[in-house]
Amino acid sequence: MHSPLSEHICFTLYATSMTITRTYKPMLDDLGITYPQYLMLTALAENNGMTIGAIAARLGLESSTVTPPVKRLEQAGFVQRKRSTADERQVTVHLTSAGRSLLTKCKCLGDALLENSGMSEAQLAGLNRQIQKFHRALSDQLNAGTGAKH
Repeated sequence: MHSPLSEHICFTLYATSMTITRTYKPMLDDLGITYPQYLMLTALAENNGMTIGAIAARLGLESSTVTPPVKRLEQAGFVQRKRSTADERQVTVHLTSAGRSLLTKCKCLGDALLENSGMSEAQLAGLNRQIQKFHRALSDQLNAGTGAKH
């Protein structure tokens, strides 16, 4: 007999991710951005001046899925794309002052998550570290070409 869905960690992580996205959605709607755009802005806050490819790699996405939201962020004035003077094929993405200001307003997302979880900041941070360790272990196995095959 197959174990119940609730015992599958893949489902628990998927359902949790979907719930977090639904929790964030009204606040992001008020700010005028989508969740993927929020992630892109946050990645740029970590390392401003990234290429589209670097943003995609950081988020675990394909470059082709990053370009349209970045263009919308640029149209909204939150980022600016710049061609490299050394290599015109290279385009880097930079946060604008409006983008940095928007990220400051996004602090409410983490606050809402903390409040709604009923966990302390330390508990939530500990859970995040455990999930990151789990993610790294799985990624390392995939990158080594030894992932499970069915």
